[in-house]
Amino acid sequence: MASSPSLPLVTCALLLLLAVACQAHPYWPLELAYYRDKCPQAEAVVKAVVGEAVRQNPGNGAAVIRMLFHDCFVEGCDASILLDPTPFNPTPEKLSAPNNPSMRGFDLIDAIKHAVEAACPGVVSCADIIAFAARDATYFLSGGKVYFDMPSGRRDGTFSNDSGPIDFLPPPTSNLSDLVSSFAVKGLSVEDMVVLSGAHTVGRSHCSSFVPDRLNASVFSDIDGGFAWFLRSQCPLDATPGGNDPTVMLDFVTPNTLDNQYYKNVLDHKVLFTSDAALLTSPETAKMVVDNAVIPGWWEDRFKAAMVKLASIQVKTGYQGQIRKNCRVINY
Repeated sequence: MASSPSLPLVTCALLLLLAVACQAHPYWPLELAYYRDKCPQAEAVVKAVVGEAVRQNPGNGAAVIRMLFHDCFVEGCDASILLDPTPFNPTPEKLSAPNNPSMRGFDLIDAIKHAVEAACPGVVSCADIIAFAARDATYFLSGGKVYFDMPSGRRDGTFSNDSGPIDFLPPPTSNLSDLVSSFAVKGLSVEDMVVLSGAHTVGRSHCSSFVPDRLNASVFSDIDGGFAWFLRSQCPLDATPGGNDPTVMLDFVTPNTLDNQYYKNVLDHKVLFTSDAALLTSPETAKMVVDNAVIPGWWEDRFKAAMVKLASIQVKTGYQGQIRKNCRVINY
């Protein structure tokens, strides 16, 4: 009879199989309080920095909420939007038209990363910092009314290209079909799309993002006449990116508060983008707009869930990606 393998050999074989399995399946789910042992103060540090930034300028909060969306729709939620151009990669996402020059918040993420690194070097990913920052900005801009737990454990990507935002981010000229398709590709429902559009209750837009579609006399638009007149007083009709292109508030009623006013603006035809007005072009989405506008707490509850879902798109975890030391460059 053959002798049984010795315990050390059995143990080595099991470890080898485990290693192979981990390499073949390098992903595991995000989890709440992921840093509780490795960096228990991580989320508190992020919240403190974001809170001060929003206090100084509410636009900082709007910027990181938008950044989460623009990051997650391209290469997944992996902080690829933060990478600077290099000789090896001269055209990263942040230089793409949907992000440049309108995307803000990079300096805020740098400040958060610096504070987190001081507490726990090399532990917290830039991708998780974006997700935490967007969660905390939501809390501060809503006056504490919209708070939710954000699972973490994301790792940072090493690839960024300016074609991604153009391929995956729905432009402000999108019709309803385009919006639904863009969100569906990322695993988000029609309701997710309508609910996440509510983030347009804070922040600003360059005039060039809506003037040609919404204020050009030769193009049909359902925009309220008085609102259109006001916008023409703020925006040059020849506004172009990088040229004479001022910014205006997305929501002129409660511009610095994350609330359901956006949906009331949609119903009143007082929104900037074709993609905003498109929410009224089907009975299904129009009903969602009404519900979000008139039922207290309805939008807030759904926004919490949609933000967590957004921040889970194509995440890198486990052995994927890396933990960048500097959010602007990959580790070499």
